[in-house]
Amino acid sequence: MEEDNSLEKSLAWLQDLVQGAIGQELETRALDGLRITHAQKGSIRCSFVVSNHASGVDGNWHVGAIATLMDVVGAVAVYSVAHCIIASVDFSISYYSTAKIHEQVEVDAKVMANKGRLTQVMVEVRRKGNGELLAVGKQWMASKNVTVSRGRIHAIR
Repeated sequence: MEEDNSLEKSLAWLQDLVQGAIGQELETRALDGLRITHAQKGSIRCSFVVSNHASGVDGNWHVGAIATLMDVVGAVAVYSVAHCIIASVDFSISYYSTAKIHEQVEVDAKVMANKGRLTQVMVEVRRKGNGELLAVGKQWMASKNVTVSRGRIHAIR
């Protein structure tokens, strides 16, 4: 039986995105400063320092950068249990507060349900220190018939 290494693959994919080795510049900018602090199947916790790249002209963490970070970290949690690349099919975010440049936040993604080809993940973003809730994202992701190997996407036939 083949060893299940989907958690390791998902974490390697996230590190490659953060470092800009794969993905788009938008993702690299939005994820600049992200560090994995805990990972297990279905659950990923990261710390993040809001960078200049992820802020608006007012010095606040840009909501688009928050959404990108939540989408990616949620996808990593889902991949760790679903064993394949996923696409967001429903994504809702509630924003409660914001963070300024150089503030530290924690991002926690947990798989809540797995319904075959559909998996739900909830992502919370909290201010580090006082735990104030900044944003909550609920997302359904659909499995595709592809896998990841060495940063490349391969179709399954």
